[in-house]
Amino acid sequence: MPLAVIILSYLVGAIPTGLVVVRVLAGEDIRRHGSGNIGTVNVLRVAGVATAVVVLVVDILKGIVPVLVALRMGFAPWTVVLCGLASIIGHNWSVFLGFQGGKGIATSFGVLLGLSWQAAAVAAAMWVITVALTRYSSLGSLLAVVAVPITFWRLRQPEEYMSLGVIVMLLAIYRHRANIQRLVTGTELHITDRAPLKK
Repeated sequence: MPLAVIILSYLVGAIPTGLVVVRVLAGEDIRRHGSGNIGTVNVLRVAGVATAVVVLVVDILKGIVPVLVALRMGFAPWTVVLCGLASIIGHNWSVFLGFQGGKGIATSFGVLLGLSWQAAAVAAAMWVITVALTRYSSLGSLLAVVAVPITFWRLRQPEEYMSLGVIVMLLAIYRHRANIQRLVTGTELHITDRAPLKK
């Protein structure tokens, strides 16, 4: 049973929300615009606030639902953590997109909400403050995920949660490699910039 729930968590996470929603509501293939990413920020740049909010909410739900289901079913902490991690991996490397995908920030936030609202609140605050000061969503995301394992440690959360926090941080940094390079070179788009059509 735990293995089946973990696999199902991956499949839930693998649903390409941004691709589906933008195609239905805006008639565009999000992968052909801006960064080509299917996540909320690129959707915001391409299709506007309302569409981005839909994508954000669904991507968060992709993270929180598997965790809450696993908790409700009384699974051990490691199984709960693996369900959350599976949903993030599904979002980042979706079987429905040839194992391509997003960067996992919204889905990771959903997982955090399911495990510890305090840690989720700290991560959200870090993102909001950073973006308000710099207008760089990617920098906000990176600082937010760095705060996650530190917050788990400060809250004396179980070691399983600590381990997940470190993995979430490493996955996010890995998926933001190109963003980090653009931040260093000063070519990263601000959150309010429109996305140019990819040729």
